[in-house]
Amino acid sequence: MHLRNIHQKPYDFKMLIDAHADLAPFVFTNIHGVQSIDFSNPEAVLALNKAILKKEYGVLTWSIPEGYLCPAIPSRVDYIHHIADVLATRNINDTIKGLDIGTGANCIYPILAAKTYQWNMVGCDIDAKAFAAAKANIAADETLSQAIEIRHQNNNANLFEGIIKPKEYFHFTMCNPPFYGSAEEAKRATQHKQKNLGVASNFKRNFGGEAHELWCNGGEALFLKRMIKQSLAFKNQVGVFTSLVAKAEHLFKIEKQLKKSHAQYQLIEMVLGNKKSRIVAWWF
Repeated sequence: MHLRNIHQKPYDFKMLIDAHADLAPFVFTNIHGVQSIDFSNPEAVLALNKAILKKEYGVLTWSIPEGYLCPAIPSRVDYIHHIADVLATRNINDTIKGLDIGTGANCIYPILAAKTYQWNMVGCDIDAKAFAAAKANIAADETLSQAIEIRHQNNNANLFEGIIKPKEYFHFTMCNPPFYGSAEEAKRATQHKQKNLGVASNFKRNFGGEAHELWCNGGEALFLKRMIKQSLAFKNQVGVFTSLVAKAEHLFKIEKQLKKSHAQYQLIEMVLGNKKSRIVAWWF
């Protein structure tokens, strides 16, 4: 976990419940004598996120529609800290402005970026329901509404076109891409995860996230190849493009596309507990 990440220690459930009392019914003491929640229960995870956002970030009103992705906040803010490290190597004298591609109903990256670093952010999404939910989350907080704008992408073939306006400049873009190639692949993955956890599999209940959030044709590798290709048209309007890469086996294809596009790039490892991920950052 990044050294500046405030979520280094285990959750203090007493303080979190003090911040958001609705979390209390979901907290229990496990066989190791440690307080926890059932992380396979989306209602418990939603209550935990609301408590964290209230206690640590001063976000008093935040929610997502049923069935949409409920993010793990410690890993999300880790990505933002790594972006801050990349930006620190550049001579930036004005307020940083970032773009989150596929911000989702939760709009978590723009919220954490605005609250942690006071950056100005734009979040965009192709899904109309996610777009409306993200706008509602931002409108509920006066500070966020001044720092964050939500835009609707009307063409699912485009990632940047239709969102980045003429003469508009972003210091960075970020993305947590869909990493499965089909609904069936996503279902198999979550069933395998539930089996390893010893939890009864219930795909609809346990696997938070709508189709566009979790899978796309070709999966993560093809999505990122498309993003790299499309980024060329906006190389003068973006300082550095970034994205998460969930699967290490996709790096070869991604690096090949970056070299083909004559981009300079950097790979950044992220480790959170037993989970390894990485960020790819590129620029022209």
